[in-house]
Amino acid sequence: MDPISAFIASFKIPIGRWGKAFFDFLTSNLEWLFDSIADGLTVVLNGLIGLLLMVPPVLLVLLIAALAYFLQRSWKLALAVTIGLLFIINQNLWKETVETLVLVVAAAAASMTIGIPVGIWAAHSERVWRVLQPVLDLMQTMPTFVYLIPVLILFGLGIAPGLIVTVIFAAPAPIRLTYLGITSVPKPMLEAGAAFGATKRQLLWKVELPAALPTIMAGLTQCIMLCLSMVVIAALIGANGLGKPVVRALNSVNIPLGLEAGFAIVVLAIVLDRMTRIDVGGGKK
Repeated sequence: MDPISAFIASFKIPIGRWGKAFFDFLTSNLEWLFDSIADGLTVVLNGLIGLLLMVPPVLLVLLIAALAYFLQRSWKLALAVTIGLLFIINQNLWKETVETLVLVVAAAAASMTIGIPVGIWAAHSERVWRVLQPVLDLMQTMPTFVYLIPVLILFGLGIAPGLIVTVIFAAPAPIRLTYLGITSVPKPMLEAGAAFGATKRQLLWKVELPAALPTIMAGLTQCIMLCLSMVVIAALIGANGLGKPVVRALNSVNIPLGLEAGFAIVVLAIVLDRMTRIDVGGGKK
């Protein structure tokens, strides 16, 4: 190392020690809180998984296909969903698929519950958006494995930390797209609503949100895909599901198992994407 670099490095900022001290403080004083959150989430998620596994797989496939038809009014989509999920049953990966489905749906629901209100708040406050934007940039550029360290320290191993890390990873997408949808509402629409005496709350619910709905739904679709992309990562911290056989296949170089689990993840991603997609004009695909 050259002298200038050595001089700069000699005054190293102790970020690592500060971070360790911070997490030591949290685990020493709030361990009961993090354990309670993890235990509560584990009970709820395992309960949902157990409930779905009690339903005969073929019957559950038909129910999901019926939901796909109800959402999109397309018998072709319902047939494709049925074939795709029957393929997963054929590959003997149904239990793992149900575990992944519960994790993804729960994480996407939590991300949207956080993202939509925060996006609306940011769209109505320039100051909030200026503060929020660099935070979202950091969250979306941070390597996914970095999220695992603090989550493991605070919540341990299991499906609950898998849910938490997935929500952290996916939440920026609905926040950004909700902000984009609300700020893209044409001003003449807002002016017309105000001219008819609408309050701010009425403008939000009757003008802004309906106009921004296609963009918000695009945020939901993107959120689901981001949640699915965390399946393998979540398996590394104890969350079961389709990521578990992928990790097992990587460790043992088991190509057939890796391909089977990979195709199952792809099928599930396509099913969820097609069931929740609407076009930018507001019509269903």
